[in-house]
Amino acid sequence: MSAFLRSYFTVLVFVGASVLMVGLMLGAGSLVRPKRPQPQKYMNYESGVDPIGTGWSQSQIRYYVFALLFVMFDVEAVFIFPWAVRVDALGVFGLVEMTVFIFILTLGLVYAWRKGVLRWV
Repeated sequence: MSAFLRSYFTVLVFVGASVLMVGLMLGAGSLVRPKRPQPQKYMNYESGVDPIGTGWSQSQIRYYVFALLFVMFDVEAVFIFPWAVRVDALGVFGLVEMTVFIFILTLGLVYAWRKGVLRWV
């Protein structure tokens, strides 16, 4: 067996061992855990609001907007970190560009704040 195939065989052994370990742990967990079926466990649950009745209910839009704000500021952190690492090489142009970027995101945050999206009521 060549060294190239031997390295892939090592990966295959580790993948097989990990799949076996996960299967054994899930099997042991299913044997040990208590089994007490209750009707409340099978009831639909959406966005922290208990469903009332059997009809269709609409979740509130503020959860969606709050999640979008989180993603927006998460992406901001992804863009700011590489800029902070290379700030010397980018010079004044990079500083101005990042200032504009942060200003636009701040406007979005102020808008969301003024609209009351950040109130968790």
